[in-house]
Amino acid sequence: MCGISGIYAPGRDAARLSYFALYALQHRGQESAGIAAADGGTIRSHKEMGLIGAVFDEDILSDLAGYVAVGHTRYSTTGSSIVVNAQPLLERSDVGDFAFAHNGNLTNTDELREMLSPSTILQASTDSEVMAKLLVEGEGDMVARITRVLELARGAYSVVLCTDDELYAFRDPWGVRPLCLGKFKEGGYAVVSESCALSTIGADYVRELEAGEIVRVNADGLQSFKSPVLNAKPALCMFEYIYFARPDSLLNGRSIYQARHAMGQALAREHPTDADVVMAVPDSAIPGGIGYADESGLPYIEGLIKNRYIGRTFISPDQAMRARSVRLKFNPLFENLRGRRVVVVDDSIVRGTTTPRIVELLREAGAREVHLRITSPPIKHPCYLGVDMATYDELIAANYTTEEIRKKTGADSLGYLSLAGLVEATGRKAGDMCLGCLTGEYPNAPAAHQMRELATS
Repeated sequence: MCGISGIYAPGRDAARLSYFALYALQHRGQESAGIAAADGGTIRSHKEMGLIGAVFDEDILSDLAGYVAVGHTRYSTTGSSIVVNAQPLLERSDVGDFAFAHNGNLTNTDELREMLSPSTILQASTDSEVMAKLLVEGEGDMVARITRVLELARGAYSVVLCTDDELYAFRDPWGVRPLCLGKFKEGGYAVVSESCALSTIGADYVRELEAGEIVRVNADGLQSFKSPVLNAKPALCMFEYIYFARPDSLLNGRSIYQARHAMGQALAREHPTDADVVMAVPDSAIPGGIGYADESGLPYIEGLIKNRYIGRTFISPDQAMRARSVRLKFNPLFENLRGRRVVVVDDSIVRGTTTPRIVELLREAGAREVHLRITSPPIKHPCYLGVDMATYDELIAANYTTEEIRKKTGADSLGYLSLAGLVEATGRKAGDMCLGCLTGEYPNAPAAHQMRELATS
């Protein structure tokens, strides 16, 4: 996941704008946060482990003076969750210093690392640093160096970087991870992972960056360059629609809320059942739950109240509490559930460890029947492109039939949204999205040995 922001706003406090943009993107990563800002002469940076609000205060933001900035909030995939892997990364090059922030996951990191000079020192353990070092060791101006990276790097990467007086942003040739452009009425631009962040900082949504596009913003305005990488089919990650993106964000001109609502409607048509009420597992499944209720004619209720302050914690519960982890996160509304036949809409089942506990919790609260409805097809394959997905051994749908999964969850019935239903709800074409975790067909697969390692690890 990860959330990134890039700000170019002459006469304004870019670090502060980036701070609030990252606040809107906090759902994309909660492990570390950082901002680098430049004033035309010096790049200053601050990053730490933790949430945005805990990492920055007024004094720290005041020290990050400048009109250009990049920010990052991290969800680790490659590289452990330690401060040396936090971003933005600061690099020195013969075309000037720059700060670098990356969302995604490379599939040919080992190959790229071998292209670096033997004298190159890597301080972090991330694919992001390898990409940044390729820019350092490149030739020509920054656009030429980015173009070379686009030609060499495989996988998912949306990147923002700033020099002391310019902002750059680029997106991999497949467009796996989202990245969008906004414009300030007062002048200047913002590039962020999701459009919801633009609203937060008062920028108007302009468009999504195209797959393989490079954007440069400086005193001369905005310029766009298209990478010459050929034969790259657009492949936005479908999990952005199902789970990652905030419901108030736009992708391909369609709101995430509308897409999830349509998924729920399609699910009701594909898997109707005799029931009394519909509920959703908070929060990402709520639009789908409302859509199921609207299509089925069943009343929508709240069945679980989510503790929104639990998030990711550095304090692990003891074994007794770990076994009750769902109860740390959800409390049932007994009055809404008691004696009722309940349709429970959720966005996905990955490992299948949490769902049985939710079903058990609802039954203990008095639900007479529990019918699971999932707004995605069965997830049968790992992800190589930046989603913290399980291995084949851990993916429940890779090893069991739908009926066997139903029995394991303890539900009275189980229905998954079809692939066709999912694609139609997004408003896109199947050929425009990465559906690898559903179909096993990836837009830019890693080397065979990497796939074998992931499949058996």
